[in-house]
Amino acid sequence: MNEIPEEANHGSSKVSAYAFANYRTRIVSVLSEIGPEKWNALVQAQADANPFLSYAFLNALHESGCASAKSGWQPQFLTIWRTRGDTDTEELVAALPLYVKSHSYGEYVFDWAWADAYERNGLQYYPKLLSAIPFTPVTGGRLLASDAEAMTALIAALGTVQESNSFSSTHILYPPQAQADILREAGFMLRTGVQFHWINAGYRNFDEFLDTLERKKRKNIRAERRKVHDAGVTFRHIRGHEASDEDWIFFKRCYDHTYTAHHSTPYLNLDFFQRIGATMPQNILLIMAEQNGQAIASSLLIHDEQTVYGRYWGALKQLDCLHFETAYYQPLEFCIANQIACFEGGAQGEHKMARGFLPQKTWSAHWLAHAAFSDAIEEFLKRESGGIESYMDELNERNPFKL
Repeated sequence: MNEIPEEANHGSSKVSAYAFANYRTRIVSVLSEIGPEKWNALVQAQADANPFLSYAFLNALHESGCASAKSGWQPQFLTIWRTRGDTDTEELVAALPLYVKSHSYGEYVFDWAWADAYERNGLQYYPKLLSAIPFTPVTGGRLLASDAEAMTALIAALGTVQESNSFSSTHILYPPQAQADILREAGFMLRTGVQFHWINAGYRNFDEFLDTLERKKRKNIRAERRKVHDAGVTFRHIRGHEASDEDWIFFKRCYDHTYTAHHSTPYLNLDFFQRIGATMPQNILLIMAEQNGQAIASSLLIHDEQTVYGRYWGALKQLDCLHFETAYYQPLEFCIANQIACFEGGAQGEHKMARGFLPQKTWSAHWLAHAAFSDAIEEFLKRESGGIESYMDELNERNPFKL
């Protein structure tokens, strides 16, 4: 596995030679060397932070082996440190979560066709550099910086990394639009996508939300919920600090079953789920569906005070409409009860619109070292962007709410 080159070692961190004024750039392969206090302080200073950027979440991915060199996600975080005055004390002022990737699995922004084009022309697409939260298609800060000067240093360091090694490309997935614009100014090509989010308009209860929908959609949702209720299914909401090992083991069975049903291999292991349950319980909600006293399905939500993120769901017994209730309607009940402003239901899923979700644009940024391929992909992205705009217009014409 390739690594970003370095000229010196600092403990087991990778220390690059790139420097500007009183800044030092380090490529960190073990997040524990930064530590939770320094990492979380930088994250919490960002306007677009979320739980997936936290030390607990990222470190759980690494320590569990889910995102590691062995799995094709080699952490190589780009960090900027500033020396305080005449002392040797260094402060973490900027960072970019960065991975050396040997494949394109678990990204949700698809570049398989680009890799295939490279291969057909006798070129290597992998390894590539990727900035993302592994297996997590959620918009959030990628360019983490304490101030404008630190941001400038981070962008400069990224440019130096790109120009000084043999990686084919750099991809930054799901940045907020403001950061996408910064990356475009730095020479990246932008790509857009679509997700579906539910917005809480201050609803007092679920029925009040339903009353804002078109009659047919309101009727369909009530019918779906009634089918699950009539099947004798009840639900338990388990907060992170209440979740037992047995709860996590059951959830993992459901999670694995979903991947098996789609003829795929799970990305995450039980160790990861137990780690986040233990280290960030304030952000965890497990929803358990039970029938006749036995658990039959489960979904996992990650949340903060503003947003609920629907992550994974699975069922060991197939019941009509159980997916909609467990993965959508129960989370919406949670949002309403806790006055949470937004529910992000995950990647893709046009069917979510019939349940009150609206289309939202997402962003990714791409830099390719090979000039001819970069030009070709730039033309492709222009055409694709036009298609996305037309698709957004079409979706907005199908607004599920009363006019």
